[in-house]
Amino acid sequence: MQAAFFDLDKTVIARSSTLAFTGHLYRAGMLGRRALARAAMGQLMYMLFGADEDQLAKARDAMLRLTKGWDKAEIERIVEEALEEVVAPIVYAEALFLIDEHMREGRKVFIVSASPHEVVHPLSRYIGVDDVIATRARVDAEGKYTGEVELYAYGPEKAAAVRAVAEEQGIALGDSYAYSDSVTDVPLLELVGNPHAVNPDKELRAIAEERGWPILEFQRQVSLTHRLTRPVPLISGATIAAVIGAAIAWGLMRRRRR
Repeated sequence: MQAAFFDLDKTVIARSSTLAFTGHLYRAGMLGRRALARAAMGQLMYMLFGADEDQLAKARDAMLRLTKGWDKAEIERIVEEALEEVVAPIVYAEALFLIDEHMREGRKVFIVSASPHEVVHPLSRYIGVDDVIATRARVDAEGKYTGEVELYAYGPEKAAAVRAVAEEQGIALGDSYAYSDSVTDVPLLELVGNPHAVNPDKELRAIAEERGWPILEFQRQVSLTHRLTRPVPLISGATIAAVIGAAIAWGLMRRRRR
């Protein structure tokens, strides 16, 4: 079996998936004004400069402290209700086209992200992908976050989680594909036979150029105007126009690469 592994932030969607929901958490009373302001600044810095390992570690620890005692089910409800408003305008058409292409070729598609599972899983289902590897926070017997993490799907740990899933499901990594924007995902990209750098940061671009990895530029954000309770293949329904546009963009990217 072959698979395709997609990073989420700046690869499938144009923003940080976690920070995208901060406004809704604020309105639900989960965040104060100071935390909201910090999140907004964090989103701006992320968009302009990306995030290095130290910044992401600090953000993870701050999030764990902030969410300690929150109810997991409540967070899932807020994310689910906000999905269409938050996610629909920021999905890359080129990513949707590639996901559909891999599915049509019979490959299993995974979204693999350091963002929380409570955000990544419903977001992935919304765009038609059921299989997810994401960071998991520990919860107590009452369903409250403890401020600790079970799995941090980042860097080498993300690659290890992918390797474990591949072994469990009989996925041939040498024949599989991976897509990411960040140098922190080099361990993941090195796992597969077909690595791709998408909107790469400076460090990943240099590595991709040195190793001859394809470099893709995703730019066209599309609005998924109709919510699907259980998404069907992305070529149909609300996404057909997006896929047609992405096909044109994909052809241009391939011509540029040649």
